[in-house]
Amino acid sequence: MDRLGVAFIGSGFIARFMAQSWTSVRGADITAVYNPHENGAKKLAAYIESLGLPRPKIYTDLHATLEDKSVNVAWIMNPNYARLDTAKTIAEEATQGRGNLVGVTCEKPLGRTADEAEEMLKLIEKTGILHGYLENQVYSPSVVRGRDAVWRYGARVSGRPYLARAAEEHGGPHMAWFWDPRRSGGGVLLDMGCHSIEASRLLLTDPDKTKATLKPTTIQCSTQSLKWTKEPALTQLRKQHGVDYSKNPAEDYASINITYDDEGEPVLSEARVSWCYTGPGLRLSMEVLGPEYSVSMNSLQQELNVFLSRNVKSEQSEDFVEKQAAEQGLMPIIPDEAAAYGYVAECRHMVDSFRSGAMPTEDWGDGLLVTQLMMHAYKSAEEGRTLRFSPESVKGYTPKVAKGEWRP
Repeated sequence: MDRLGVAFIGSGFIARFMAQSWTSVRGADITAVYNPHENGAKKLAAYIESLGLPRPKIYTDLHATLEDKSVNVAWIMNPNYARLDTAKTIAEEATQGRGNLVGVTCEKPLGRTADEAEEMLKLIEKTGILHGYLENQVYSPSVVRGRDAVWRYGARVSGRPYLARAAEEHGGPHMAWFWDPRRSGGGVLLDMGCHSIEASRLLLTDPDKTKATLKPTTIQCSTQSLKWTKEPALTQLRKQHGVDYSKNPAEDYASINITYDDEGEPVLSEARVSWCYTGPGLRLSMEVLGPEYSVSMNSLQQELNVFLSRNVKSEQSEDFVEKQAAEQGLMPIIPDEAAAYGYVAECRHMVDSFRSGAMPTEDWGDGLLVTQLMMHAYKSAEEGRTLRFSPESVKGYTPKVAKGEWRP
């Protein structure tokens, strides 16, 4: 296919990052934007046009969006609670063939539970269309280059890496629905644990082998509410987002340890995620350790910084870094966040895969595995013990936090 038409399903924060990335994508246009609320779709369409890209059509009906002959790929980025129904509609339209769908992508997480993720995968597999799982961090230039350095130089001489650490930390999400675990499906473990789990898995996987060679064996997790169930944060959250964490809290910190087996050899992944980090803004950090080498990265250790004195006062913004938490002092500036966080390379890879008729390297099977690992993590935290990995054990399981039953 010479050129793809893509429909953005959802028009929130993550869609803007994708739109920014599209200025560096060849062979595809954003031809449609769907949002059940027209105003949201109009805002994103205007933003896309402001980037110098063609203005997409606006839709408030998903069936009409997918039946548009200019749409070849559905790019799912709506809230977690709406994705299963979205996948059902996409599967219906792809099966009936009223449009020209060849592929679908879904922003992480694939599902709020393992059952939900598995149902989404089965729905799309039955249609025969291609599917890509949108996990941006595995496409981050630092992760890609770091993995290359580990395996090409370190592992080749002294042996494979045995430990990968990945952390994502900031002060909390943008939208109210993220904070409501009964709608989102969980707290920071579900929201950000998926990133750190999959980035670690990639770093530990031999590039000359498939990801299937790395088999999860045990999962141990601890979850806490360190900040947002305590004053004054409790009142702040209630005022800003209308969410009451004294009644229905979610975890704002999680530590997840996963042991994998690689042809009889154990390797370890440590993931740490937080909504209670106070710093300049979003911090991504990763580390890989092997017999005679190590690799580390930290997204806030930038070559570009700005210092603003106490006499410089400005309105709150995210002009320097995602989840920016200050407008004074020494601040790091990430010149191109869409590229640095992996969105640009992610979008390019998905487009190139669909145009060539190939399954992306991150597909919904990966999304299902990550969801299964997160469900094991929730269950481990609830039971206070290390669990053996068993997909069957998380079928029918919904974390207590998602049911409004978790109490820190």
